[in-house]
Amino acid sequence: MDGNGRWATQRGWPRLVGHRRGAERVKQIVRACPDLGVRWLTVYAFSTENWKRSTEEVLGLMGIFARYIEREADRLAAEGVRMRFIGDRTRLDQRLQRLMAGIEARTLANTRLNLTVAINYGGRDELVRATRALAERVAAGTLAPEAITRDLLSATLDTGDLPDPDLVIRTSGETRVSNFLLWQAAYAEYEFTPTLWPDFTPEELAAILDRVAVRERRFGAVSA
Repeated sequence: MDGNGRWATQRGWPRLVGHRRGAERVKQIVRACPDLGVRWLTVYAFSTENWKRSTEEVLGLMGIFARYIEREADRLAAEGVRMRFIGDRTRLDQRLQRLMAGIEARTLANTRLNLTVAINYGGRDELVRATRALAERVAAGTLAPEAITRDLLSATLDTGDLPDPDLVIRTSGETRVSNFLLWQAAYAEYEFTPTLWPDFTPEELAAILDRVAVRERRFGAVSA
């Protein structure tokens, strides 16, 4: 969800105004997804590299995350949205961690839309944490090295109970993957749009879905 800060700066406003406007856009996209046939949505909210930003911006973002959970909990639950989080939570504020765990528990049974929010997430960090977890099992004698398979590694990742993404959309004109779902997106389709996230509408999402729907996905095979 890139471009919030630039969106605000272009208008002469503080960057946090853009982040707040971006959070409003998340609500619109989440609401539109079921009608567009999307049942699984993952949004990249805060990366492991985003701690390099100013203390003011980081604290402001954490506050926006907390307010989003508090204000949207009732609506998400009522509209059948299951919310969960991926990333390393240990560095997050204890209150935010409690809010995250609370809404995950509250929406556990919902199935209309699976909304995953990546907070303090990085694909490399995720792979290191998963590898360390498997290594600890090997060291403890509960896992043989030869028993480590692609499926086992996948199951050990933060996304172990989620399907791999079919489509990754990057907003704001950047054309790099920026450490997002590095393992899981091996065969995902990619779309890069110049639109800044606060301006990314459900209509643009629908247009992207229509374009991607006609692509032939061979997963390494040769088409007949």
